[in-house]
Formats: sequence, C-alpha cells, structure tokens
Amino acid sequence: MSPFGGWGMLAAFLAMLCCQGSGEKAFEGPEHLMVGSGEFQMINCTASCTDPTNLILETALNKTLLESQAQWKLFQVYNISKDEELLCSFTCAGKQEMKVFNITVFYPPKQVLLTLSHTSVAVGTLFTIECMVPAVAPLEGLTVTLLRGTEILHNQTFEETAPFPHDAVVTHNTTAHREDGHHNFSCEAQMDLRSRGGGLVHRVSDPQRLEVKARSGAGGGQVITQCRPLGTG
Repeated sequence: MSPFGGWGMLAAFLAMLCCQGSGEKAFEGPEHLMVGSGEFQMINCTASCTDPTNLILETALNKTLLESQAQWKLFQVYNISKDEELLCSFTCAGKQEMKVFNITVFYPPKQVLLTLSHTSVAVGTLFTIECMVPAVAPLEGLTVTLLRGTEILHNQTFEETAPFPHDAVVTHNTTAHREDGHHNFSCEAQMDLRSRGGGLVHRVSDPQRLEVKARSGAGGGQVITQCRPLGTG
C-alpha cells in the first residue's frame, strides 16, 4: 500500500493541521513516494508563505481536491500506472515557486504459487519445490522463503533492479525424509520498500502436502538450490 494514502491518513493530516499555531508551516508529506500500480495517492501541496496565490497541482492524472486552507491543498490522484512527476506550484510575494513529487510505481506480490514436483515419493528420493511470484517489480528487496511447517528450507533476496514486472522463481531440490509427510510445505514472498519510501508487503502460498513412502535402505541426499527471475514477456 502507498505510504501516504488512505482515509486514515487524511484524518491524521487534518487533525495535525487543526492543532498548529497560525504562524507555523503546515505538515508536508514525503516528496518521493512508492505507489502500487493502479492505486491512488494523496498529495499535499503546501506553500512556503502564509498567503500564496495560484496554489495548484499540475498533473495529467485524474485528481480530486479533498481539503484546502489558505496555505495548503490536499489532493487525491487516481489510477497511477507508471512513474510520474507531479508539480505543486504557487506564487509568494509575486514570485512563482514549485515543489516536485516523484512517484515510483511498484508491482506488489499478489500471488504466491507453490508447486511440488511429486505428490508422493519414497524416502531418499529427490524432489523439487518451486515457488513462483508472478509479475513483481522491483525485484530488488523481494525475499522468497520456502518453508516446511515453520522450518525455513531456503530463502533468497533478489537484487535485480529492473523497473518492469518479472516473474520471480525459486527452486529447491532436496531429498525426501520420513518426517516430510507430517508437515505442510509453503512459500512466503515479502517485498520490503521501506528504504525507498514505501512499506512492507507480505503474501503466502496455499500449503502443499507431500506423501512420503517407506523404502528400505533409504539414505540422505544432496541439496541443490537455484534462484532466478523470469521475464513475463
């Protein structure tokens, strides 16, 4: 979710304004914003003087004026689908000034899909766990974790910086053990955008169960891990 969006934020914003002294500068939101594709965002245009003229928000996006006072106006912009630069302009003492809001669109994990290469294996048999998170961006900061019950089998944090959506895929090859049949396998995806002005998005796959059959003489096996991003084309 966007860090400065939602009606709760509007209420907090207005509460802060009503408690300020008349000579203080109004609250201003961050100038660098992370917004989920297709979401809305609140933008606060606040002038640097107490009696500005021509206070407007310049954008090609659809917008609605929510609240206003002499020194500020609060807008909501809609259906943000790509990176945008919004200009808040105003005139103070005959001099035009402006403030730039840079919006970066991200594509959060909406699905986490877990696949087991087999639903029934013998003890000691190699099987593959695959987790796919479709169409996410940025990959940088995305962590995919494979779980057996509450035990972490593997996790991977991606470092790719491509801004367009990719499928993130993690595969983990491991040997079946008897106790594997007593736990659910699952996958978690976490996108951490806090260092870039965003929030934390978390999604979990549906659980999968593995039937493990006894086999005499079964031994341990090797573990191989592969992680890769795939383009959606």
